[in-house]
Amino acid sequence: MLMLAILLLLAGRTGGDQGGGKVIIGTLMLFFIILLELKDKLLAREELEAGRSVQEALAPEQSPAIPGWDVWLYTKPANDVGGDLVDYMRINGNRYGFAIGDVAGKGLPAALLMAKLQATLRAIIPDFLHLAELAEKLNRIFYRDSLPSRFASLVYMEVKADSNQLRFVNAGHLPPILLSKDSLTEMKKGATAIGIMQEVSYKEEKISITPGDMFVVYSDGVTESRNKQGDFFGDEAFKTLLRKLYGYSAKRAGEKIIETIDLFSGDGRPNDDLSIVIISRKENV
Repeated sequence: MLMLAILLLLAGRTGGDQGGGKVIIGTLMLFFIILLELKDKLLAREELEAGRSVQEALAPEQSPAIPGWDVWLYTKPANDVGGDLVDYMRINGNRYGFAIGDVAGKGLPAALLMAKLQATLRAIIPDFLHLAELAEKLNRIFYRDSLPSRFASLVYMEVKADSNQLRFVNAGHLPPILLSKDSLTEMKKGATAIGIMQEVSYKEEKISITPGDMFVVYSDGVTESRNKQGDFFGDEAFKTLLRKLYGYSAKRAGEKIIETIDLFSGDGRPNDDLSIVIISRKENV
């Protein structure tokens, strides 16, 4: 239709007195095409806004109350909808789970797969006491139901009320960081990301967290944030910042991280979703 409108306009310009009608028809056709394009864009915008509303509705509370623990959860999509997963679940009276993940890709396709990952994880968690087995089951389901070349990194964590134990399993995500009074320790690299291979073995890790310690898990949107010059915020700058945050509450530490990254990035558009989970022990337990 677009080509026909252009041809009519060209014919009208070269057709002398007989070409006026062709110009009018060509102009009307072109105007109609533009209206259709605008309609499609408006519908797409409405769908993205609806998707964002759904994601916001599914988002967990930012600072869930757990006896003995101080927790802060944060995620910010680079676009209207994001492919990062941040979630919190109270599994039973004494068992609490947290997840942070990053689905490959951006935009609506990644957001849809993120919702699938979140729903599957929530559905199967109560059936597993061992986190390695949980990750293996999740991987098989995601591999079976996902599209080729689509995968997700994930760290799933659990704590119990008034305990000092934190258990976690890492499936291809950035290694979490344990910040203590005198040290900053990067955990071991995790196994294969979810959805790449049908059968993968995962390993559950367990650590003790003393009051004041912080367990920090984050997406690559943190360290790969860029400034106007195109420089990355980087791993070392992030670790340097974390060392200054010992003794902070989880919420205050998280807000300081976001504030620092925002200052570094300036007014530039974010190039990736940014997510953080901070879990720390309360001093009075």
